[in-house]
Amino acid sequence: MYLEIVSPEATLFAGEVSSVTVPGINGEFQMLQDHAPIVSLLQRGEVKFSGGQMEIAEGFEDRFRKSPDGKTVLPIRSGTVELNNNKVIVLAD
Repeated sequence: MYLEIVSPEATLFAGEVSSVTVPGINGEFQMLQDHAPIVSLLQRGEVKFSGGQMEIAEGFEDRFRKSPDGKTVLPIRSGTVELNNNKVIVLAD
């Protein structure tokens, strides 16, 4: 599936991933290939994703880190997520 993470400054990440985990307002949840369409508000926490081609936008690499289990992690303060047709868009603050 395709993931795009957008902040007010720029598109921070765009690329193919195998899973995305986000901090929803009702708890953390994970999205995989062929997940049902969803829209949710996000709270303070971490967006975690793995697999595929990792293309972090130049100049924003310092916002991301690797977790012990190999996932790429981006801390956020709030935002929204939309998943439709295997495309995930995270609007993050």
